[in-house]
Amino acid sequence: MSDFLRVPDIVHATAGTVIYPPGGRFGPRTQPDLQLVLLHAGQMTVLIDDIPHEAQPGHVVLLNPGHVEQFFFAKEQETWHRWIAVHVQKLTAEQLAYLQHLPFAIPISENMNRLTDLMLSLRHSHADSAEVICSLGLAAIQLYAGDISASRRRDTHPSVNQAIAYIEQHYSEELTLEQIAKCVSLSPEHLVRLFRKFANMTPVKYLWHYRMLKANELLAHTGLPVGEVAARCGFKSSFHFARMFKQMTGMTPSAYRRHNWDGLQHEKSRGT
Repeated sequence: MSDFLRVPDIVHATAGTVIYPPGGRFGPRTQPDLQLVLLHAGQMTVLIDDIPHEAQPGHVVLLNPGHVEQFFFAKEQETWHRWIAVHVQKLTAEQLAYLQHLPFAIPISENMNRLTDLMLSLRHSHADSAEVICSLGLAAIQLYAGDISASRRRDTHPSVNQAIAYIEQHYSEELTLEQIAKCVSLSPEHLVRLFRKFANMTPVKYLWHYRMLKANELLAHTGLPVGEVAARCGFKSSFHFARMFKQMTGMTPSAYRRHNWDGLQHEKSRGT
């Protein structure tokens, strides 16, 4: 595995985050890259050469170059995913065969989340970061291959599903771990264990990720002041919101809003 992934000559790598509305779709397109799609909320069906593949939240999908793809997203809710694309000069027949034998999707590991966070934080940095981003992109593909042997296909626990639904209904309120645990009749400690096992994060981390998802949406699609976006999404203050937003995206909320249209169009032309 390490010999295989050390050989490709990486031209460039990039990462992005996209929110699709209910019933959204993308494609068809011919996949140009090795691409990982981390599905955090919603649902996704990918037609690959007209063969359907299903992806559920909490899973990362591997897409291989040269295949015609079309994406269909959840009909009843928004779909949020992040992606990593690694463009290589050329893959041999042996390398392509190796990739084709890897599973379509596996659970997202904490390390995969961290790699994606780091790539997103660097994407608006100066040109010197390009080589680092390429290295991180290759590391993500290596991690996917390595995680397969350690992963076990896991159905999401009903209590985790129930807690996620509660979070998504009450994210704008001042929620605590104790409140979330109470809604599913579990102790906070037990709920944290279940979340770590089935969602690869804690309930509180999922809450903040979901708040950030909704904040991204409001910044991109409304003219609400940043302070109003922060209040609507459950952040304690505009300062708290701005600090977390920059930590997770590498940009301030105002800069994200200014550059969102051009940036989103560019990302959709490069990835899903």
